[in-house]
Amino acid sequence: MKILFIADLHFGHTNIIKYENRPFKSTIDMDAGLIKNWNNVVSKKDIVFLLGDLSFYPVEKTKNLVSLLNGRKNLILGNHDTKSPAVYMDMGFEFVSKYPIVYKEFFLLSHEPLYVNETMPYLNIHGHIHSAEYAGDKHFNVSVEKINYTPISFEEIQKKAGVK
Repeated sequence: MKILFIADLHFGHTNIIKYENRPFKSTIDMDAGLIKNWNNVVSKKDIVFLLGDLSFYPVEKTKNLVSLLNGRKNLILGNHDTKSPAVYMDMGFEFVSKYPIVYKEFFLLSHEPLYVNETMPYLNIHGHIHSAEYAGDKHFNVSVEKINYTPISFEEIQKKAGVK
């Protein structure tokens, strides 16, 4: 069983393709590509943390897309995730939080980057800023644009960030 992270899928968001220069022709192409990439690395037993901004589609269409994604899914709500946690639970998420959480006593999981100074012993795994970078070595951006539109393993994050 692996633990993986991803953020900012933005299913159905036509303008994100242009805003972030995503390599897709349309939302249909983007949605299919994101689902394929996800399922290529996530097994049914794996745990995935989606750090916000799931979909711009109505609830039923989003629920259908979520059902196509392998793994046990957890969601930290992003600024575009406007439904209640119960709605996302009904879509197939095992855990939904409106707020950042601490994972394994060291990793701060959030949608938007959190303030972490040099004296704080945390690494903030986040999304929200898409292809941008957050200064310093206390942040790891898992927006799809930064991780080749594919969930990234917890081990890979630890390796790239130089933490265990």
